[in-house]
Amino acid sequence: MPKGYVIGRAKVTNATQWAAYAARSSEVMKQFGGTPIVRGGQMTVGEGEGRARNIVIEFPDFASAKAYVASAEYNEARKLREGAGEIDLVAVEGV
Repeated sequence: MPKGYVIGRAKVTNATQWAAYAARSSEVMKQFGGTPIVRGGQMTVGEGEGRARNIVIEFPDFASAKAYVASAEYNEARKLREGAGEIDLVAVEGV
């Protein structure tokens, strides 16, 4: 069964507030079996638009990745970052 991934690209405007979101969302990620593969670090834009902060979280399967982003627990974490930046977040199935 292919693994699932959550991929995020973020622009943070309030690091303190974002940190509270990151801490809570990390707890929730573990509940759904997620493991961070990419979290910040160096990056370069090869094409198109990039954002300074990028994440990739691996899940046991696509259903778990979708469940994480749609969960009530993640929704509560998301509220902690309101007004602290922008994020694009997608759940995808691996190969």
